[in-house]
Amino acid sequence: MAVLSASCLPPPVFAADAVLAVLDGAIAVVCFVQLLRIHLQSQQQGWTSQKIFHLMIGSCTIGFVAFFITTIIATCEGWRCWPHSCGFILMACPQILFLAAFLLILSFWVDLCHQPNDEEEEDEEQNSYVESLLDKSKKKPGPGPPAGDTHRARRSCCSWPGVRLGSRQKFVILVIVLTFVFMFAFAVLIWIGRAENPLDSSLLTRVYLDIFSVAVLLLGGALACYGMILFSKMSKVRSETVSTEKWKVASLAIVSLVCFASSAILALATNVPVLSYRYSEDSNTIFGSVFMFLYFFIGSSVPCGFVIWVMREIPQRAVIERPIQQTVVTFIRDNRSANTTTNQNPQWRTAVTSSQSKTLKPSPI
Repeated sequence: MAVLSASCLPPPVFAADAVLAVLDGAIAVVCFVQLLRIHLQSQQQGWTSQKIFHLMIGSCTIGFVAFFITTIIATCEGWRCWPHSCGFILMACPQILFLAAFLLILSFWVDLCHQPNDEEEEDEEQNSYVESLLDKSKKKPGPGPPAGDTHRARRSCCSWPGVRLGSRQKFVILVIVLTFVFMFAFAVLIWIGRAENPLDSSLLTRVYLDIFSVAVLLLGGALACYGMILFSKMSKVRSETVSTEKWKVASLAIVSLVCFASSAILALATNVPVLSYRYSEDSNTIFGSVFMFLYFFIGSSVPCGFVIWVMREIPQRAVIERPIQQTVVTFIRDNRSANTTTNQNPQWRTAVTSSQSKTLKPSPI
C-alpha cells in the first residue's frame, strides 16, 4: 500500500476529521464541566462512581480529539512513524478507555442483577441485629461502636456511591491492563513490520482491529442482555424514582447494542479503522471519509454523549447529611412504653431501618 505522506489529506477526509474533533471536543468540555459541578456539590463523598464515569468518558473523548487533530498534522507534515505504530497507538488508547468505561457499567449491572432480593436483605439485617444483641449481652459496654453500626458501616462501604471495587470491577481492571499489553505488543510488531521482513504492518493492524470489533460487539450484546434483566427486575418495584431509572437502563442498553453492533459490523466489513490514519492512493476518499465518520460517530461519540446525558443529575447534599434514623431512635427513647415495645419486638426496628435504607438506594446508572 502506497501511503500518502508528503501531501495533505483530501478535503472529504479533512472535513470528517475536523467534524469528529469538534464533536468529541464538545463532549469532553461538557463532561469535565459536569464533573466539576458534581464534585463541588458533593465534595464530602469523595470520588463516586458518577465522577469516575465522567472522568473516563472525558479522557476517552480527549484522546479521540488528539487522534483526529494529530492525523491531520502528521499526514500534512509527512511523519514517517505515523503509519507505523504511532497512529495505531494514538487511535487504540482512547478506544481502550472507551471499552473500559462500558465494561465498568456492565460490571455494575451484573452486580445489581445478582444481588439478593429484599427478603434476603431483611433476614440479613434481622440476623445482624440479633447478633448485636448477643454481643451486647456477652461483652461489657466500652467506648467502641456498636456491632449494628459496624455492620451498617460495612454495608455502606460496599454500596454503589463509593469507589469500592468488587470482584467484577477488579476483573475489569485486569482485562483493561491485559488489553493495553496486547495493544502495545501489536504496536511493536507493526513497527517491526515496516522493514523488509515477513511481517505485514497492514495485516497486523487489521487483525487487531477485527479482534477489538468482535469484543465491542460482544460487549453490546452483554449490555443489552443485562440491561433487559435489570429492567425487568426494576419493573416489579412500584416507585416513581425506580420507574425513571429503569427507562434510563433500557435506553442505555438499546443505544449500546445498536451503536456497538453498527460500528463493529462496519469495521469488520470494511477497512475504515485502518484508513483512519493510513491512506492509499487508489482509495475512494468520499466513501472512505463517510464510512470513517460513521464508524467513530456511531461507535464512540453517540454512546459517550448518551452516558453523559443519562448521568446529568447533580446529587443532593441534603439527602446525605440529614440524620433521619437518629431522630427516630431519640424519639423512641424518650417514651418508656415505646421503649418497652421496641425491646419486645426487635423486628419493628429492623423494618424501620430497612425501609429507610431502601429509600436511599442509589441509581443503577
